[in-house]
Amino acid sequence: MQQERLLKVLVIGDLGVGKTSIIKRYVHQIFSQHYRATVGVDFALKLLNWDHKTVVRLQLWDIAGQERYGNMTRVYYREAVGALVIFDMTRASTFQAVLKWKGDLDSKVALGNGRPVPAVLLGNKCDQLSTDLCSKLPKLENFTRDHGFVGWYETSAKDNINIDAAIMCLVESIMAVEEERPPAGDPRDPSVLVSPRFDYNRTGMREGDGKYSVCKRESDSSMMH
Repeated sequence: MQQERLLKVLVIGDLGVGKTSIIKRYVHQIFSQHYRATVGVDFALKLLNWDHKTVVRLQLWDIAGQERYGNMTRVYYREAVGALVIFDMTRASTFQAVLKWKGDLDSKVALGNGRPVPAVLLGNKCDQLSTDLCSKLPKLENFTRDHGFVGWYETSAKDNINIDAAIMCLVESIMAVEEERPPAGDPRDPSVLVSPRFDYNRTGMREGDGKYSVCKRESDSSMMH
């Protein structure tokens, strides 16, 4: 009998960076140029057959870009076990906001042992990338390592570039932390990594129609830079 793991993952970044588009691409395999700005928070659910023993319910929380300035993020972030931090590769100001989002995340949610939750950095809209802006970005390998990200990817929701790979990288990092955790009831157990309760009927959440494909973590050298 397979066991279920519920993973609450935050999708954060400035207004207009493509958070909703990335979620829609990943869950439903669709893309539109005309999404309305998210107000507050939205949800999506993806069911992953992780291995022969485990089913992962990946709960994606789409946090509105303006919410970092409000008081609700502490509520939204509660019990999250990972995050996608997204910026728009065509707008330098959204990259400058990355560390503010990461700082907000780390100040409001952490693993039970005090370590930050795993986070992957996504540079979205790489299909529109200009060489002028690219030259102004720091070396992202160094940037992500220095600021506590577990990885980074250039992505395009429009062209479906690296969306699956980026999310798989994050889920693998989350599951690796779960495997390191002592068994339930062990006095060394520092936390409950996976949120144990969620009423899907009350929220109206359901699994999307997108297909799931297993993706092994890529080495830095094989990432698209």
